[in-house]
Amino acid sequence: MDKNQIREVIAKRAALELKDGDVVNLGIGLPTLIPNYLPPDVHVTLQSENGLLGMGPAPAPGAEDLNLVNAGGGYITALPGAVSFDSATSFVIIRGGHVDLTILGALQVDEKGDLANWMIPGKLTPGMGGAMDLLIGAKKVVLTMEHTAKGMHKILKKCNLPLTAAGQVNMIITEMGVMEITPQGIVLKEIHPEFSIEQVQAATEAQLIIAPDVQPMRGIA
Repeated sequence: MDKNQIREVIAKRAALELKDGDVVNLGIGLPTLIPNYLPPDVHVTLQSENGLLGMGPAPAPGAEDLNLVNAGGGYITALPGAVSFDSATSFVIIRGGHVDLTILGALQVDEKGDLANWMIPGKLTPGMGGAMDLLIGAKKVVLTMEHTAKGMHKILKKCNLPLTAAGQVNMIITEMGVMEITPQGIVLKEIHPEFSIEQVQAATEAQLIIAPDVQPMRGIA
């Protein structure tokens, strides 16, 4: 799979985690593709931590409103009924447990559900943003990411980059499969048909637990 195919597979599968009526916060990058693959009967409210509830899709080229951007600075639209507010109120929503689901990217994640996604020591970083609050405040945390980075493991026994939060990740979705974080470790629940269990394990530093009913990855056709 090339880069675009990988992103499409991950976004399609992640879209199945959004349930009708959910309040959802999507991280920058790959997670922003997910609404493109929502089933027609699923309607969610997208929240942006810079202060918008009811975020719509990206505007057509030339139709951008300079007053409507997401937390990553990208242009967005606002759906009918949307409401904007200051970032303090936005974080009250997040910290108060009113976000049903957040989907974020990752540099590293480990078998305890620890996440490192905000900096690599020695490299410039724009800061942690709202990730720390989302990890603690959202009811469910899903990571969407490529399984490896330049051949290096990203799903580890223990993260060695500075943590964003410890023990908060519930699910990992990559181009190779779907994994759940449990008290026993990382359980492989679904696998992409192009890969074998042995290949997934070889690309994963942490020891995977193979679910007895592991199935083909859903939603990617």
